[in-house]
Amino acid sequence: MSTKSFTGKLAKCASLALVFGIVGGIAFQGTNYFMEGHLSGRDISDTETQIESTSIQPTKTYGKTETTDISQVVDGVMPSIVAITSLTQQEVLSFFGGRTIESESSGSGIIISRDQDKLYIATNNHVVEKAKTLTVQFSDDSTAEATVRGTAPSNDLAVVSVNLSDLSEDTLKTIKEAVIGDSTKLSAGQAAIAIGNALGYGQSVTTGVISALEREVSMQDDTSGQTFTNKLIQTDAAINPGNSGGALINSKGEVIGINSSKYSDTAVEGMGFAIPMATAKPILEDLIANGKTTTTGTPYLGIYGVDVTDEVSENYNMPKGVYIAQVVKGGGAELAGLKVGNIITAVNGEEVASMEELKGKISICQVGDTVKLTVLTANNGSYDEAEIEVKLSSQQTGEASSDSKDSNNKEEEQPEDGRQEMPQLPWEEEEELPGEGGPDVFPWRNW
Repeated sequence: MSTKSFTGKLAKCASLALVFGIVGGIAFQGTNYFMEGHLSGRDISDTETQIESTSIQPTKTYGKTETTDISQVVDGVMPSIVAITSLTQQEVLSFFGGRTIESESSGSGIIISRDQDKLYIATNNHVVEKAKTLTVQFSDDSTAEATVRGTAPSNDLAVVSVNLSDLSEDTLKTIKEAVIGDSTKLSAGQAAIAIGNALGYGQSVTTGVISALEREVSMQDDTSGQTFTNKLIQTDAAINPGNSGGALINSKGEVIGINSSKYSDTAVEGMGFAIPMATAKPILEDLIANGKTTTTGTPYLGIYGVDVTDEVSENYNMPKGVYIAQVVKGGGAELAGLKVGNIITAVNGEEVASMEELKGKISICQVGDTVKLTVLTANNGSYDEAEIEVKLSSQQTGEASSDSKDSNNKEEEQPEDGRQEMPQLPWEEEEELPGEGGPDVFPWRNW
């Protein structure tokens, strides 16, 4: 056999082997397809679809996003923002005698209204309280003296006014009134921009988002020592000292809140708070119109009360409720005839056994509402019950009348900081006070 003939036969054999291999592979895959697809009852053509429909769906993606330039929004709002400088005086006693120290502090404000004579600026109460003089700086760097139109300490709000006659034509053409937005339509995650006179360096801008809504935050008024709780907007836009009274705006340039560093905690980063405009707007309008809150703000009974606990009730034969330790002058309680020593046991027929319960009943009312109090008055070892109607006023700082029956019937002297001295309570006349810790067991609170 020749070499050429052998090579040809070898090639034919290889070709046949390749053909048989291909045919065998196709037959094997076909068998698998038949077994899995038909004998198992599963439609192979729909396998991928079934896997997708039974697994957890991924979140949607929106592609690459870029940070929006807010400079135009800020430029539009800035003419309505002002810087406020307050000058306060404090008497300081030392070994060498007394002297007066002046201190300067910075805040912010928002131009919200004007009439024929005055420009009205919204700010925080703590920015202007105790101020001897106020100076407002506008966006064109011009300045003017301002006066306090009215304050609402319980909401940390205030309005200051500037005479239009004190402003130049150029300033009047430059400044603008802020556009008020609807804070009731806010949602967590929406953009938030804070503008204000941070640290007194001049107007600055910080950005963030709405972190949460209706956060209950408490604040103590420096003048009265009273603690107030309000529902605020929480944002991670930086709100620093000096930003107080400035604007929290949305991406449209509408003012949705009034910033307050008073509510901020220096130990916490990324938590700033602002008073919602839905809360602030009616109060500010009231202050502009009347110089005080009349039908808006926090409803106020006008007493300093102490809980009559179970232990006190049992030991001293007193009914459970709220013992009136002092009555605020000019408040609804005084006008209705409530006296020190009265015990409030119910509001509108619903029992109250503590100041917290009393506060809860009053807080759901409106300023100007009339509530019916069940009041007990001591009478020779027993208690007479009466129903007394009290018209609620707006919570504000005020002097308290102790109504103490001392020999001269004089008012108790009040500390310089405006806080009230704790009166002697009936159960404090004994040497042994109920409970541990003496009178501190019975905290008294203003409401």
